[in-house]
Amino acid sequence: MNPAASFLRAGLWTTSLARRGPALVLALGVAVSTACQPGLRPALGPGAEPQPLPAQAPSPARVTPGPAAKAAPRDEVVDAAVGVFGDSTAVAMADSTGEEPSWDIDVRSYETHERVAHYVSLFSTTARERTVSRLSRGTRYQPMIRAKLREAGMPEDLTYLAFIESGYDPHAYSRAAAVGMWQFMSSTAREVGLRVDWWMDERRDPARSTDAAIRFLGYLQKQFGSFYLAAAAYNGGPGRVARGLSRYADALEGSEGDDRFFALAEQDYLRAETKNYVPQLIAAALVAKVPERYGLQVDSLPPYAYDSVLAEPGSNMSVVASAGAVPVDTLRDLNPAILRGVTPPDAAVWIRVPVGSGARVRAALDSLPEADRRGYSAVKVKTSKSVTALAKQHGVTSAQLRWFNPGLRTTKKGNVVTGQTLRVPMKSALAFARNVPDPGIEKYGTTVATAKGRGLHVVRRGETIGGIARRYGITESRLRSLNRIRGDRILAGQTLVVRSDSKKR
Repeated sequence: MNPAASFLRAGLWTTSLARRGPALVLALGVAVSTACQPGLRPALGPGAEPQPLPAQAPSPARVTPGPAAKAAPRDEVVDAAVGVFGDSTAVAMADSTGEEPSWDIDVRSYETHERVAHYVSLFSTTARERTVSRLSRGTRYQPMIRAKLREAGMPEDLTYLAFIESGYDPHAYSRAAAVGMWQFMSSTAREVGLRVDWWMDERRDPARSTDAAIRFLGYLQKQFGSFYLAAAAYNGGPGRVARGLSRYADALEGSEGDDRFFALAEQDYLRAETKNYVPQLIAAALVAKVPERYGLQVDSLPPYAYDSVLAEPGSNMSVVASAGAVPVDTLRDLNPAILRGVTPPDAAVWIRVPVGSGARVRAALDSLPEADRRGYSAVKVKTSKSVTALAKQHGVTSAQLRWFNPGLRTTKKGNVVTGQTLRVPMKSALAFARNVPDPGIEKYGTTVATAKGRGLHVVRRGETIGGIARRYGITESRLRSLNRIRGDRILAGQTLVVRSDSKKR
């Protein structure tokens, strides 16, 4: 595939160009032209070349309102929602043509459902300022998200899941240690192809995490045959949704397509958060297409776009900025996945630079000696010292030294073991680094790392008895016996014994 085609497949062009005007078309033309220059490769994100999205997911079945769609006057629902969601593209369309909005998810069948109306009202009153702020941020990312969804053959209005999950914030961090715009746990993120480790966390990368969310949602839609059930499984775990559909099969008889979610939600089974997840999505989609109709003024930001340049392992991001005459804040904003101020020491990765600057940055980096591009120096420990003393010797703090040496070995007395080669960070690299938690941490009452050390396993969202048993090389019956489990029901956050010499804690 030629570079221009790769650029378009990566989803870095905006949707609905006819509605956006000639200025944006021209800007994007420049971006594509830049992407085609020799030596540059647009990428889906740092650490990976562009990859094809999964096969097209089936379109959701058209359903008619079922018993879950409780009638109420539509105007009453609309009038109650004065304040939360917006889509600048839709505003332009509605203002210029006077046409009624349309959706590619089934909104009309459920717009009068009491939970949908509740969230429309709630979002338009107590959460008004917060939601308007989030929607303004979303105008930067929605064109990219919609383009990627469209390329995958999925409904573009699933973009509003990112609003529900994080308010389109690449750095969102939940109490359960879910991270990024699409709120992935680290284990799930790795399973859908993201790099998550000490040096990089692609959950924070808008484009790469969107690709991963689309893959995950596509798998779930194929499993459940409904995007609303897929959304519920995204939130509450596919195992739980699957068990609920099986357990309440009789109660759900006669319900089809998206109606099955609402029929399942009426049972005393799903968590409240999951029951309310789809109604929030529908409420968002209802008002987002015509925000001015609800008295909302949403500021529009420039669309998310960039050039990509391949950087060698350990490249100092501050040097990239200065060599390429790119503002440091701009480079940090375009590369939220790079955590420690340098590209990972073990791999060359694609870094993002402003549209039109790729060739200049590439040439500037090529002109520098390798030692000047690197964000740290290598020092061999010859004398055993405390971490504090060793850090002070090199003009950094002990915390900063540990940042660049996550595998640092020390003696029982706390001295650094001799013979190790340490990375001593440059001050310029430290200025670019982010002080964020270890991406490997998953908080379910205990960490995954701690559990593994005890021969335990913390159940992650979407895991099953069979999958956990296979992972640890034991039978399902043995896993049930170790944990006194009857049936297949396990919950996210539950700690399971996976080794017979471990005690349940």
